[in-house]
Amino acid sequence: MLDDLLVVGFDLQTQREVHIGEKPVEQWRALGYGRLETVVCFYCWRGIDAPSGTRVPLLARGRIGGLVRPHFAHPAGTAPPGGHNRETIWHINAKHRLARWANALPNVTRVRMEQWTDQRDRRADVHVTLDDGTRLALEAQRELITDELWQARHRDYAANGVRDVWFMRPNTRIPHVLFAEGIPAWTLYQHNDAAEARLGQPHARNEPQWWTKDLRLFAPHHPPCAGDPVVCERFPLAELGLDADGAAFPTDMTERLARNAARVRRDADQARRQHEQAARQREQAARRCPPAARQPRRPWQPTPLPPVRPVPRPTSGEPVCEVCHRPLAEPLVRYGRHVLC
Repeated sequence: MLDDLLVVGFDLQTQREVHIGEKPVEQWRALGYGRLETVVCFYCWRGIDAPSGTRVPLLARGRIGGLVRPHFAHPAGTAPPGGHNRETIWHINAKHRLARWANALPNVTRVRMEQWTDQRDRRADVHVTLDDGTRLALEAQRELITDELWQARHRDYAANGVRDVWFMRPNTRIPHVLFAEGIPAWTLYQHNDAAEARLGQPHARNEPQWWTKDLRLFAPHHPPCAGDPVVCERFPLAELGLDADGAAFPTDMTERLARNAARVRRDADQARRQHEQAARQREQAARRCPPAARQPRRPWQPTPLPPVRPVPRPTSGEPVCEVCHRPLAEPLVRYGRHVLC
């Protein structure tokens, strides 16, 4: 995937990571290979797949309107054998992309990459502060994370008053522990600057008095519940916002969800009214019933047993059963007892 091949640069003059989208390509060319050579490969410089401090000036490629979008590249023969690790490249590019997106939002006052929490127990990929004081941690997750590890991160962020917002690498399975905790999970597509949300499909209305439950679940809901069938909705990253709950939908999507929720509320109100009307009708019918018909049930009494039939007494000399001592028929005399004795 193209997302896994984008190189991040390191500016030796400013001592920070740089991304191709931060300046026009011509400016990067003036700082790259064959000129000032102050923009080098971030991975090689930091010792990723190469000895630490390896200085590889980068080429800035691409042109406006071209088929290939602008990107940094190693000069021929200077990349590590087999290239850099794709997961590492995706993660570092994702951090830069999320930071640029957050910086462009009107309600964001501060964006810092690799920022430690106050207790220095977690370091956010991108730490964002909103104008209302809300603090967010934008996490770019490049591989499947275990439930225990995610829960530890989530608890630490919560203890520091930080809301964690998760962006997953494409084709990475979403751990449903996020949904069990009520946390959305987004998939970040860097090749077209898009993010994908998962919405839970409406729950069935087959429970008794379903209208007393959480009505949000009977319409498409975000985030989904753990185990819900989901529907994916993809949006340009630039159309999303940030608020106290994390990443926010574009206005048209918010309005669509609101219309669905309003429809469910109307259905719930109608179902409640029908239920109450049926209850009133049953109560009125019971009041109209004559008193004789409402006599209490008699307590249960056992049915008397049939009278015991006396056992016939044998006459003298008559053959009898050796078990029950009743007379034996002629065919049973040889056996000395009845068949069932």
